[in-house]
Amino acid sequence: QAHLVESGGGLVQAGGSLRLSCAASGLTFSMHAMGWFRQAPGKEREFVAAITSMTVYADSVKGRFTISRDNAKNTVYLQMNSLKPEDTAVYYCAATGGYWYSDPTRYNYWGQGTQVTVSS
Repeated sequence: QAHLVESGGGLVQAGGSLRLSCAASGLTFSMHAMGWFRQAPGKEREFVAAITSMTVYADSVKGRFTISRDNAKNTVYLQMNSLKPEDTAVYYCAATGGYWYSDPTRYNYWGQGTQVTVSS
């Protein structure tokens, strides 16, 4: 059974940075597309970024966030710079076989989430 565990969330001032990590187990990590999503209170879960052999980003984070992966460590990262109050949300990592998707329903495995709060 696949298991994803996020870490690295916290409270940061606007303009600051955070690095999220997601450690995966129980799946062939290198064969899976990995995605980061976020969900703010009262809003739907939204796509942030995904990585296969390529990377893709939501327009709202392009140029500020960087997704990367270390297949030897079964870990995916999300470096978040120039954070804004509107980035405040619970951030989730997710895994799906093969191709990446921006649709969260296409992902098979999810972590428990990590809270990111950006103060103004």
